[in-house]
This record gives sequence, C-alpha cells and structure tokens, in this order.
Amino acid sequence: MTGETTGGRTDGTTAGAPGADPLDPGAVDREVAARGGVYALAATLFDEPSADLYARITSGAIDETCRGLVAASGLAVEPPTLTTDDDHETLCARFNDLFTIGYAEYEDRTDGSLDAQGPPVSLYESAYRPEASWNDVNLDLARAYDYFGLGIDESTRDNHDFLPYELEFAGYLARGEALGEGAAGRARARLDFIDRHLHVVAGGVADRMAEEAGTGLYGELAAFVDRFVAADQTALADRFEGGADD
Repeated sequence: MTGETTGGRTDGTTAGAPGADPLDPGAVDREVAARGGVYALAATLFDEPSADLYARITSGAIDETCRGLVAASGLAVEPPTLTTDDDHETLCARFNDLFTIGYAEYEDRTDGSLDAQGPPVSLYESAYRPEASWNDVNLDLARAYDYFGLGIDESTRDNHDFLPYELEFAGYLARGEALGEGAAGRARARLDFIDRHLHVVAGGVADRMAEEAGTGLYGELAAFVDRFVAADQTALADRFEGGADD
C-alpha cells in the first residue's frame, strides 16, 4: 500500500514525516499507537517470511515486540506466541501450503478433466463474503483507501481485499489518530472499516485455519488477529455508542 502520509514501519513503530517538527511524546495517544503497531506487525507476518523476518522470529524479537504492543494497547487480549521451531525453508513451505498453493488432481486422465481449487485458507475478504460480489467488495475498499490518499502498490498489483492491506490500513488509521490527526474522525473511520470489512476477513481466516492441521505460527497468528480485531471493534463501539467524541 502506498501513500505519502502512511509512515508506518513493519516493526510496529511509527515514523514522522521528514522535516517535521519533533513530536511531543505527551501528545501521542500511546494506547492507540500500540494498536496501530499491532496491525502493522500482523500485516508483515501474513506474508511469506523473508530471511530477515525469519531471523527476527527465531530470535524472539517479533514475539517480544508483539507482547509489548499488546500490553500497551489497553485491550484485554491474550498475546500470541510468535515463535517457531521450523527452519526457514519449512516455514516458507508452511506459508505457501496454507495460503498460496492450491490443490489439483486429475479426475479422469483419459479426458484430462481436472479437479482444482484454491489454497486451503484464502487471505482475501471476498472469499468470506458470499452475499457480495468481488467487484463490490474491492471497489468499496478502493474508495476507502483513496479517501485517505492511499493506494495499492502498482508493483504488486494485488487486490484491495488482501488481508495484509486491510491490516495496514487499520494500522494507518490508528497511527493517525494517535498523533492527533483528526483523531475522532479516524477512530470512527477505523470502526466503520472494521465493521464492514476487517472483522469479516479476520474471522474467516481464523475459522478456516482452525480446520487445518499443522498450521504452526500461522494458526497462532490468525487466532490472535481475530481476537485483537474484535477487542478493538468493541472498544471503539463502546466509545462512540457511549456518546464520547460526538
């Protein structure tokens, strides 16, 4: 996802704009910033692990960072255990088996008929929205991203409903709120986004993962993201339905 004002980093920290005045630490909402960090970190982990990311996972740095962010988030959510005994090749294979490699088998080799399907666990929201068309889901997301000056990286050309993109967007909204950039409006936007999109794909992925064996780190991650999104959604709903920030 691209955009001049995103400023997010995949280690869960927040970067200021180049040349901007130093931030007053007292002006930053640390709980909301931590929630943004969790979303950014989760987005990074829902991708095939690079050698650098694998090293951070096996060193315990990712697990430690996530636990620190969850503790600072103000949400009563049990943190995941983001460690693995897999070697790098095995972890990559686990990721690909779950999320990218489909199943194909010849039903009748005499006529070449083929039974094929996608990967066991889709990372795309539209897979969990049978009541809505793919176009409607992605168009609504494109409009939401564009409203905040964001777009999909043209070098990747992935769909707007890709889970890592949705997690990045939730993190972007949280970081902007934490810095006081139209805080109430961004918080409301995050609640609306979670209600209409993120909770659907987070819950769908978690449910699908629970049906799979040998999910390892990714099963732990999916279950955590589902409960974290639900907790953030509840906290935001309680805040606004209680009359705050009206």
